[in-house]
Amino acid sequence: MNRDYHLFCQADPLFYDVPPAADDFPCAPLPPGWLRHDHHEWRSCLPPGPGLPAQGWKIHVSGRPDNAERLIAAVRAYCLPRGLAFKFLRGPRAVLARNAKYAPRAGSGKLLTLYPRDEAELERVCAELGGLLEGEPGPYILSDLRIAAGPLYVRYGAFVPRWCRSADGERVPAIEDPAGALVPDPRGPVFALPPWVDLPPFLAPHLAAREAVTVGALPYEIEAALHHSNGGGLYRARRRDDGEPVVLKEARPHAGFSADGSDAVTRLRHERNLLERLSGLPAVPALDGYVTLGDHEFLAMELVPGITLSTALARRHPLTAEVGRERDVAGFTRWALRTHGLVEQAVAELHRRGYVHGDLHLGNVLSRPDGSVTLIDYEAAFPVAERRRPAVAAPGFLAPPGRAGADLDRHALAVLRLALFLPMPMLLQLDRGKAAHLADLVAEHFPVPEEWLREAVAVIAPDRPPSRPRLAPDGPGRDAITRAILATATPGRADRLFPGDIAQFGPGGGLNLAHGAAGVLYALHASGAGRFPGHERWLLDRVLTGRDVRPGFYDGLHGIAYALACLGRLPEALDVLAAARRHDLTDCGHDLYGGLAGIGLNLLHFARLTARPDLREAAHLLAGRIGDDPPAQAGLMHGASGPALLFLALYEDRGDPAYLDRAATALRHDLGRCVTDDDGLLQVDEGWRLMPYLAGGSIGIGLVLRRYLRHRHDARFARALAGIRRVARSGFFVQPGLFSGRAGAVLALADDPEHGPEQARRLAWHALPHRGGLAFPGEQLLRLSADLATGAAGVLLALAAAQHRRPASLPFLDERR
Repeated sequence: MNRDYHLFCQADPLFYDVPPAADDFPCAPLPPGWLRHDHHEWRSCLPPGPGLPAQGWKIHVSGRPDNAERLIAAVRAYCLPRGLAFKFLRGPRAVLARNAKYAPRAGSGKLLTLYPRDEAELERVCAELGGLLEGEPGPYILSDLRIAAGPLYVRYGAFVPRWCRSADGERVPAIEDPAGALVPDPRGPVFALPPWVDLPPFLAPHLAAREAVTVGALPYEIEAALHHSNGGGLYRARRRDDGEPVVLKEARPHAGFSADGSDAVTRLRHERNLLERLSGLPAVPALDGYVTLGDHEFLAMELVPGITLSTALARRHPLTAEVGRERDVAGFTRWALRTHGLVEQAVAELHRRGYVHGDLHLGNVLSRPDGSVTLIDYEAAFPVAERRRPAVAAPGFLAPPGRAGADLDRHALAVLRLALFLPMPMLLQLDRGKAAHLADLVAEHFPVPEEWLREAVAVIAPDRPPSRPRLAPDGPGRDAITRAILATATPGRADRLFPGDIAQFGPGGGLNLAHGAAGVLYALHASGAGRFPGHERWLLDRVLTGRDVRPGFYDGLHGIAYALACLGRLPEALDVLAAARRHDLTDCGHDLYGGLAGIGLNLLHFARLTARPDLREAAHLLAGRIGDDPPAQAGLMHGASGPALLFLALYEDRGDPAYLDRAATALRHDLGRCVTDDDGLLQVDEGWRLMPYLAGGSIGIGLVLRRYLRHRHDARFARALAGIRRVARSGFFVQPGLFSGRAGAVLALADDPEHGPEQARRLAWHALPHRGGLAFPGEQLLRLSADLATGAAGVLLALAAAQHRRPASLPFLDERR
């Protein structure tokens, strides 16, 4: 999971939004000439005079929620008389969010950033400020080099925002190399210097001290990392003395805070105490040891053979196969019922011993090869008599307010009854009334006793009316989706009109086609829901004045221009297109999403709309800039299928068979990243998971393959398309969205009268009531989304494509236009 999603869940219980950054820390006026700039949770303070250099050595000050205000005041008092630029987190909630258990590791601990003008000032500030702040605790900043044992850290990197493409084709922060080229600015969880930067001599002792602490001093040899969070890592290891396998759980001090204020070390010590008290229970891993290395602490436990229930479901769930060809449903049901019974027994044993687990979910239950189960992760466990509530819990499994003690485990066991068959418990966090619908679906597809399911619903939502939405391509559900989308509009906001994915809070994200207003308005119009001039005006008022709006198709100006033209606003669309063409495309990728392929397709589209030969010629020229080497990713949006779609469109434009050849080469690149499983489903192999989806999986590749096969027969492509069509007919998708969920399969099956309607009906599995309509959760299922890529607008477009009354589809993919 992308940890950033948890940061954007704090502001609103229903929608992703910018993390709250209340201005709680006292802030006296700056001296004359100083400038203050607030951006989300950060406040920058810039002295008068020349601006900052583009890059260099910067200093980070680490801090905790309990000393943050004191540190900010001390650093401010140091920087102002010296004219030293700095920025800091604006309030306590921002500090806690940055240091929380599921916050991104690379940025953890950064409370303040200082920008020395040169290496001499860097050395002076480290010496002076290090002395002033000596003894102040704070999390270790993993991306930086620590100065002695205090809260100061340094790293070479960008001072001002610049961007380039990574080896994977992603747009990432950049620094400039000696040749003047922009290259990625590494911001990972390890200290790394650009190859052309020399370490200042005064930092050499600090680097040596850092390198002197190694895991070789542990009595355990680490073999592999199993998991990382901001609080530490989980590793497979062996005892050095006898080679016995163990699991090592690491805790970083002052990091990984939970809502109750405890850090990872506090929780790990608590877990050690619990394992000692629960020793001997068959479903509890045995404690092996507890050691400290530097200031990190490690808990060693028995290595339990087995996999988590979430992994087991991914491997054996029968509904992931093609509808009508499900695997052994009866056998899976027997396994799931037996497994749940064993988990219930294990929880009952915990309760008899006097303890509540407190964080029971699919990832905290191991299924052993012999069918038995083990409960893991006792950070949140507590005595039954205390009747408390945990500070951390998995989305969907946390009991509603008012329940505490052993009732927390009983609620989690009830959720587990549904999640073992339909692993979408996050929906219950958005609407517990959904439990009745999920129970109905489980009973419809699995031979499960209905009374067993009713008992679960009674525990999860005894006070909520059941929510049982229905959807069909030609049914009233589309009107309900439209009502919900319009009900979410916030025209009074400047950053976004419709709530969507967290990507909408990046540059131009609230405006663009994938996650912004342009995509929602396009989907409403293309689906037949109509036009909404007031919302169109909101978009027009911002698109040409917005800062840092990218030029690309799904992420920027070209896509917005396309949407405006579809809405009948051709003059305004041409203005946006002209603005897009003024952008330098040097660092632009070759993909469909934000790169040359999407831009070229849009130029060709506008050439046909306006009969302008210069736009047509520009599209052909862009195609010449796209190389034939395989990209780092596969799929329609970021892989080679996007350029293949452009080559096909250009072949259809001029009939040059060289374009058809280039399309075939590109498609072979993407198919080379695919595998066919035992069920005959062809999917993109990412090394650790198989991807079926429209954006980054095989379904999107299939849409381009189908277009190619209209022009030239290819036996390999035809076989691949057959396997991909079987993927689109899969019975279960975790998410509903267009780019990464079931709606993409619905769109791909718009020409399949047998399976398309069934996929469309199953979109109701994710539908939730919202203000008289039907809403859908976005990426990660943690919050609702209305956008095209992840939310309700994409679902609406897919349903319209399945209806066949209008040529509704994603741009450039509807062959009926």
